[in-house]
Amino acid sequence: MNNLNVLSSRKKGQTRLSRNSKLFKVIINAILDKKGENIVSLDLKKIPEAVSDFFIICQANNNNQLRAIADNIEKEVKEKCDEMPFKHEGRQAEQWILIDYVDIVVHIMLPEPRKFYRLEELWSDASSMEHNS
Repeated sequence: MNNLNVLSSRKKGQTRLSRNSKLFKVIINAILDKKGENIVSLDLKKIPEAVSDFFIICQANNNNQLRAIADNIEKEVKEKCDEMPFKHEGRQAEQWILIDYVDIVVHIMLPEPRKFYRLEELWSDASSMEHNS
């Protein structure tokens, strides 16, 4: 029930995150620390159907790196922002791990699923920015 409180307490029109927000920067740096590649953020704030303010999408080269990036994001966000993810998915399949912080949803993907699902194209109305070192 606590997870529902997080979602219901957020009101449209509240101050929303930006790429300069602490949470955003901590996530990007956690990805870079584990050598995540092709890091792209999509600003979804102007898209009414969007479930969050940002998607951050990155690529891992193998299952070990995929897990390492996800673990590092959760660890760094907990330590530096005192936030736990609302939800995470995909740790069993080890192809695409999603970490949901409500305002930011992180997608860590292996190359094949990333090519197949093409999230950047699916959300092409969003402004995008690359974050590679």
